[in-house]
Amino acid sequence: MLSARKSPKRRATRRRDSERTRERLLQAASREIYRSGFQSASLDTILTVAGVTKGALYYHFDSKEALGHAVVDEVIAPDVRGKWVRPLQSGKDPIDALIGAVQRIPVRPADVRGGCQLNNLAQEMSPLDAGFRKRLAIIFDAWREAVASVLREGQTHGSVRRDVEPADAAGLLIAIIEGYASLAKNAQDPKVMKAGIRNIVGWLRSLRPPGNRKRG
Repeated sequence: MLSARKSPKRRATRRRDSERTRERLLQAASREIYRSGFQSASLDTILTVAGVTKGALYYHFDSKEALGHAVVDEVIAPDVRGKWVRPLQSGKDPIDALIGAVQRIPVRPADVRGGCQLNNLAQEMSPLDAGFRKRLAIIFDAWREAVASVLREGQTHGSVRRDVEPADAAGLLIAIIEGYASLAKNAQDPKVMKAGIRNIVGWLRSLRPPGNRKRG
């Protein structure tokens, strides 16, 4: 009877240990992919950083590609939601919310050196792997729709110009952000990203109706 009472606890402990192992693999893989790109990412490095065996890796993921897909779904997608979707759902003025999100783009040398992980993978893997391409497209679409949604809402309240096409403006915003990230990465210069942020903020302010061009 004593053994039976302990069994559920042991199962729960094993489950938690398994979940922690999987999370360590995901985080280690995310860092290695960001550093080296997916194709050059070393499984041995991932295993060393995660502190797990190759058997543990293949227990959780059938292949390197499956691990990469999980990084997109479980690391990159939540990161984009946290930076670009949830902050826009605060109910604040949409232009203020967008400017705030843009001004929070990291500009430390290490961030500029690595570039945007979402954009890096899109450039590297979308032409090569449909699993990556479809997953990354879902993230870009959610980001674009979040921006378009707040712009449409702003139009109903008079805080966004009526002649702005929300979906087009949202796509342009993402293209500008990712373009500057690529330019800054290539130049290895945070000043390029800082200048980009200033330009993006200026463009966002121009989306306000005339007479409502407040600073922010």
